[in-house]
Amino acid sequence: MTDRPIKIPGPDHPITVTPNPKRVVVTLGGKVVADTRDALTLKEASYPAVQYIPRKDVDMALLARTDHATYCPYKGQASYFSIPSGGERSVNAIWTYEAAYPSVAAIQDHLAFYPDRVDGIVEEG
Repeated sequence: MTDRPIKIPGPDHPITVTPNPKRVVVTLGGKVVADTRDALTLKEASYPAVQYIPRKDVDMALLARTDHATYCPYKGQASYFSIPSGGERSVNAIWTYEAAYPSVAAIQDHLAFYPDRVDGIVEEG
């Protein structure tokens, strides 16, 4: 097994995780997949901000775990879910860090959605 590097966010690669005061709703095919007032906004370097939604606010019955995985040296290994009702477009539409590194521990067991693999990720209020 190869040792994977672990990096700590800093001035050269900042990461912040903050509570989002707005309601966040994720939809696909006319169904609400997630609806929360407890989203966390992760801002990483120059990447677009990502909403991480607690599992308790996601309709997990609509999801199917996949074997896909990726690695981020700042956050850890990501596991993926698809949304079968979305067809090919929604394969690996969701990622989660089930053992997030300490610097981003707040996002552990939260889910994040690729915007182009769902119909909408809307912030209200």
